[in-house]
Amino acid sequence: MTKKTLIDELIREGVLSDPRVLHAFEEVDRADFVPESLKASVYDNIPLPIGYGQTISQPYTVAFMLSTLDVPEGGKILEAGAGSGWQTALLAHLVGKKGRVYAFEIIPELKEFGEKNLARSYPDLAKRVTFFAKSAERGLPKEAPFDRIIAAAMLPDIPDAWREQLKTGGKMVFPFRGSIYVLTKKSDTEFEKEVFPGFVFVPFVKKSK
Repeated sequence: MTKKTLIDELIREGVLSDPRVLHAFEEVDRADFVPESLKASVYDNIPLPIGYGQTISQPYTVAFMLSTLDVPEGGKILEAGAGSGWQTALLAHLVGKKGRVYAFEIIPELKEFGEKNLARSYPDLAKRVTFFAKSAERGLPKEAPFDRIIAAAMLPDIPDAWREQLKTGGKMVFPFRGSIYVLTKKSDTEFEKEVFPGFVFVPFVKKSK
């Protein structure tokens, strides 16, 4: 498999129909975000282990979630579970030069891994990202409200802080109970919900061990 064959496969499967997400996939190479030992499998459409019980998500899933998230150019994004930094880099590409991504990774070693991957391979995108080595459960009040919130691991519940810190009209995309949920904030108390079943994720880590 090559990057092109992977992208062609995702186009055929219908998850890379958004031109902006497609362009991000073309510009940000998954190979720059995996350990050297996994380079041979980097363009396979599967999740890959990155240590500490975590994975770099399946390309199909990442493409689906980013297309569903509909990231606005110039937007402010909260990302829970930055992991290897691949999705973080894609988000940074999508928000453009005037946008910001606030990327949370509770496992310090993975936060460092993802941050280094991004800085080494995509220094211009790295300028749009702020990393935090802590849980995203409480969000980031000082930077709220956010245009979009995205989580890369299965949630046991939806943090109240995320609901509060999402901008009215904003979207939240996250795994929950084996499905991908999309919440669109209609007002302070009203959310529109869409559910897409059939996805598998690692569990969300709430606190350091």
